[in-house]
Amino acid sequence: MSQMKQVNKSVEFEDVKAVVVQTLGLEDRAATLQPSTYLLGNVPEFDSMAVVELLCALEKRFQISIDGEEVTAEIFETLGDLSAFIEGKLRLRSA
Repeated sequence: MSQMKQVNKSVEFEDVKAVVVQTLGLEDRAATLQPSTYLLGNVPEFDSMAVVELLCALEKRFQISIDGEEVTAEIFETLGDLSAFIEGKLRLRSA
């Protein structure tokens, strides 16, 4: 992977992380959140209402549309999984 691609992927992860932190009110734990951080079952603030709020915030921030059938537990397993999902949506949008 080229240096530029690594930088872009890192920025995208940090952008997704920022939306998660703000939406879930995790400012006090933001520094500890990594791509491997489990969301489902690990972050008490991440309940069903938070999923809806987070999806809306991600759609707004990244100007994407997330269809209901795309929403699975797998995309919320870790912060990295969520970031990869958003990255894929952005790739589709720019294709």
